Amino acid sequence: MVRGNFSVLSQFSAAAFDLGGKVWTFKHRDFLNWPFGWCAITALGIFDPGRTAQLILWELKLVINFPHATTVLISSGVITHSNIPVATGDVPMSFTQYTAGTIFHWVENSCRTEKELQVADPECWGKMQTGKDKAYLRCVGNFSTVNELLGKLK
Repeated sequence: MVRGNFSVLSQFSAAAFDLGGKVWTFKHRDFLNWPFGWCAITALGIFDPGRTAQLILWELKLVINFPHATTVLISSGVITHSNIPVATGDVPMSFTQYTAGTIFHWVENSCRTEKELQVADPECWGKMQTGKDKAYLRCVGNFSTVNELLGKLK
């Protein structure tokens, strides 16, 4: 049985703590993360979010003030993101939770690697290979549309 990182406190399979120093990232996409899921980033520390450590979501053309104790959910495997370096005297920290895409593939393969599935169940493996080009459509349907979100505000 696979045990979670934080028992009932987290649904993510992995976490990273950045506990000080120059907490910032270059412009990047976490291409190994599950592209149809979320990455939870929590800002911690002591800093002025109006002048330092803002979150940048490049495709959305957004620069977001990201204050202490705030959590943002982004699809880090799809959206290019970074943050602004911290100012002198600020003490930023972060806690990031995510799930690697390979875990989802492993579960879809009946808890086997793709090579193991190919050997153990060639028929299932063949069906999976045939459907790969459209598998993303099933996952994209999990996201809300702008109209669905606006409808909930009414």
